[in-house]
Amino acid sequence: MFPKLQALLAALWGGFLLCVAFVATPSAFAVLERAQAGAFVARVFAIEAQVSLALGLVLLMIERRITRDAVEAGGVSSQFSARLLLPVVALFCTIAGYYGLQPLMADAKAGVGVASFAALHGASLAFFGVKGLAVLALAWISQRKSS
Repeated sequence: MFPKLQALLAALWGGFLLCVAFVATPSAFAVLERAQAGAFVARVFAIEAQVSLALGLVLLMIERRITRDAVEAGGVSSQFSARLLLPVVALFCTIAGYYGLQPLMADAKAGVGVASFAALHGASLAFFGVKGLAVLALAWISQRKSS
């Protein structure tokens, strides 16, 4: 049951990230004025960060349960796996990319700070991309293990 739930949640999370990246964000800038689009996208990314924290933690707990059950059954000797590492990477990218860089981006927009808004935006985009790849890889690996 837990491996299938893990695969489902990872796939839903990956789909959510793809929708944010390829549907919500470009659509906002296509139909709204730049300032309004920026405010809308900032809100979308705030929600995405909260959802990512919750799903990342849930997937970590599920993987710990799967691993504990496998160790008790004698099937696994190591408790470290890609299915544990990938949600950790996604959580790190969420914390660093949103909660770490977002305040710096707000300062850069106001003309305060050491880095430019463009540089911080690029770093944030890189963290989001790595998170998306980690979550999609987790969905793929979990799907293969659950079937």
